[in-house]
Amino acid sequence: MLVLVLGADPVQAQQGEMPALASQSVNINSDNASVLADGLTGVGLSRAEDIIRYREEFGPFTTVEQLSEVKGIGKATLDKNRARITLD
Repeated sequence: MLVLVLGADPVQAQQGEMPALASQSVNINSDNASVLADGLTGVGLSRAEDIIRYREEFGPFTTVEQLSEVKGIGKATLDKNRARITLD
């Protein structure tokens, strides 16, 4: 099986040494819509704007689970993104 990682050193890939993929963290309390859309799987610009409207109306998120209160963010989307969401 061949796995292509963009930006990977071909010698490392050939030797089976794959670099760790960077996981981008996303702060749902402070990042703008563009960053949210780029950083969250299954979240486009429109849904990212909904996240911002929610936090403007109800204040900062206090738990990751609270994100599911935003229309269109279901359990599956939340579970896909849980590891990269921050509240700082």
